[in-house]
Amino acid sequence: MSNAIEGLKPELVWKYFAEISRIPRGSKNEKQISAYVVQTAKKLGLEVQQDKFLNVVVRKPASAGREKQSMICLQGHLDMVCEKNKETTHDFEKDPIELVRKGNLLMANGTTLGADNGVAVATNLAIMEDKSLEHGPLEFLFTIDEETGLTGANNLQPGFVKSRTLLNLDSEEEGALYVGCSGGRNTIGSWKLAAEKIPAAHAGVVIKVKGLKGGHSGLEIDKGRGNSIKILGRVLVALERKAGVRISSMEGGNKSNAIPREAECVAFIPSRKLNEASAIVSQYHSIVKAEFATVDPDLAITLEEAPKKKGVVLKKPLQKRILQTISGLPHGVVRMSADIPGLVETSTNVAIIRTDKKSVVLTTSQRSSVASEIDEVLHTVASVFELGGATVVQTEGYPGWKPNLDSPVLKVARNTYKSLAGKEPQVKAIHAGLECGIIGEKYPGIDMVSFGPTLEGVHSPDEKIYIDTVERFWNFLLAILRNAN
Repeated sequence: MSNAIEGLKPELVWKYFAEISRIPRGSKNEKQISAYVVQTAKKLGLEVQQDKFLNVVVRKPASAGREKQSMICLQGHLDMVCEKNKETTHDFEKDPIELVRKGNLLMANGTTLGADNGVAVATNLAIMEDKSLEHGPLEFLFTIDEETGLTGANNLQPGFVKSRTLLNLDSEEEGALYVGCSGGRNTIGSWKLAAEKIPAAHAGVVIKVKGLKGGHSGLEIDKGRGNSIKILGRVLVALERKAGVRISSMEGGNKSNAIPREAECVAFIPSRKLNEASAIVSQYHSIVKAEFATVDPDLAITLEEAPKKKGVVLKKPLQKRILQTISGLPHGVVRMSADIPGLVETSTNVAIIRTDKKSVVLTTSQRSSVASEIDEVLHTVASVFELGGATVVQTEGYPGWKPNLDSPVLKVARNTYKSLAGKEPQVKAIHAGLECGIIGEKYPGIDMVSFGPTLEGVHSPDEKIYIDTVERFWNFLLAILRNAN
């Protein structure tokens, strides 16, 4: 057992959390974790199915006297976001997550923790094993690739899930019941590389933006955190105007559903203007750091001289179009909900930029719980790309989940929470893409609610789970299973 979880309650949940933390399970790399769930189910003598996509469903019979209750499905996803600090050495294809306990917080050492959604996987495994619990017939649905394409949920087949009630365990705020979510799509702009030789008398430099918190592009989009790509673009515009910078490559961000924390540009500057360029970067470091002092106090913008390398720079017209596009692209909250206080209704995220031998590609993501609004923000972002001369592709995306405040399982969950906590839970919709939207399409009429313990900083190396909320979440879940008809 990992020292970080020693003595934590509920013991069975943390035991399984430590075990799955040793299994590589980045999105689209779920073969091992899927097999582990199947093997565990078989070891426990439970009925188990695995589809060709590696989704797994396990069924556990009712406890004595509860055989006539309706079957309930407990659902979570097997994959995790693989993000690490730049200085951290970690191979997500083979290295275990190193768990670190800091008081009431459990974190990882320089990487994402995988509590999103490892806490659901561990909880389901614990309930599968524990024979002392009171419940009706149960299904446990483990889906794959939730974080980068919702592939698992999108490929669920008729009959794979038999339940008509589903508890999604992928929310991140203890005491909140989620009954709706946003839909989302990506808009990707690309430019064919037009390059030329590095001009004479130019020195190589690397401009970096780092130290940002980043975070989930839905859940943290309203926090006002810095976007490394937008900030880098801002600095490069100033360097282009005042120091004649010539861009060789730009890299930033890793996931379309994460606010980018780091970005860098390899560039060339006239040698006689190096001091001026350094002063510009230093000035922007001070300006932008002051702007984000409260939400991103560790922000840093640096310029370092680099040995002159063989290579090319973007032709000036292409460089200008790309920088204008980065400047013009909206990022952040587009509209707040008028119906649910505090809910972001529509947003957009400038997420990833990459340069290769043939192109420069810039990926953005759009979210909304209102179908017409996501169409509008998609059009806005595509228009900016097109004005900047980019070729535009938009992904299929995923549907939203429309709230049903008359839901029977919501009523059970609300009453159960009130009886345990002595107060009403918060009933919310979430500005993120829960699998409930797709599951609701696959199994029309299925009654759903989503909840979980408290997590923060998901999709970033700052991801943490509040240990005390896990036990409360566990007790709440078991009470729902006892109270269900």
